[in-house]
Amino acid sequence: MLIFRVTQFRSLRMSLLWVAAMLLLGLSAPAALAQTNLITNGNFAITGGSQSFQFGTYGPYSPSGSAAGESLAGWASTSYGFVFTPTSTVATGYYGNLSLYSQTTTPSTSFNNASPTGGNFIGEDSAYNTTAITQTVNGLVVGRNYSLSFYWAGAQQTGFSGATTEQWQVTLGASTQSTSVVNIASQGFSGWMYKSMNFVATSASEQLSFLAIGTPSGVPPFALLSNVSLVQAPEPAGIATLLIGVVGLVTLSWRQRAAARVAA
Repeated sequence: MLIFRVTQFRSLRMSLLWVAAMLLLGLSAPAALAQTNLITNGNFAITGGSQSFQFGTYGPYSPSGSAAGESLAGWASTSYGFVFTPTSTVATGYYGNLSLYSQTTTPSTSFNNASPTGGNFIGEDSAYNTTAITQTVNGLVVGRNYSLSFYWAGAQQTGFSGATTEQWQVTLGASTQSTSVVNIASQGFSGWMYKSMNFVATSASEQLSFLAIGTPSGVPPFALLSNVSLVQAPEPAGIATLLIGVVGLVTLSWRQRAAARVAA
C-alpha cells in the first residue's frame, strides 16, 4: 500500500509539473506576440535624408528663415537636436556643421559612430535651447503597466573642452522619471548605457517626451539617445493566479480518483 501511495504521489507531481510547463509555454507564446513596440520609428531610421542632420521645428534661437529642418518620422522637437547616422560623422544644421568628440577620436568598443545596434541615434545639446523630443503614443490600455527601454550616452561637441554632466528626463502622460546623472570627462564619451522604466497608462493616448539635461552651458554637453521601445509589461499576478487554479483542479481530480478507488 505504501509503495502504491508513493507511486501515486510521484505520478501526481509529474502531472503537475507537466501541466505547469504546458501552461507557461502556452502563456509565453501569446506574450511574445504581444510584445509589439508602440513607438513609431524608435530606432530613428526613417528620416528626411541619408546623412547626419539637424531635425525638427527650430525654436526661438534659430536664424531667420530656418523654420524647419529635415524630418524624423514620428518625432517632433524644437530643441537643438541632431540625428547622426553611421555613414556621416558631421551633421549639417543652420548653424553650420556639428560633430562630437566621441565620433572623431578613435572609437571605443562600445561606440563606432552608431547606436549600439549599428543604426542612427539622436544627439541633443542638453544646456542650450532645451526642449523635449516628443511623440504621441496610441493604443495604450488604461491601468496597464508598460515597459519603456532605450540606450543613452553622454558626449561633447568638438571644438570645446571641460567636464560635463548628462541626464535624460522622461515623461509619459503625467508621470516623469529620470536616468542617473553621468559625469563626462573633457572631450570624452560615457559609453552606451541601457535604461528601462515602468509606466502605468492613464489614457489610451499619451505623449512621450525626452528632455536632455546637462551642465555647464556653452561647452556644450550632448546627450545621446537610441533604440526607444515601449511594450506592455507582463502581468505576473494574473499568471500566478492561473497557475494556482490549475494546480488546485489537478489536485482535486487526483483526490476524487483516490476516493473512488477506496470506495471500490
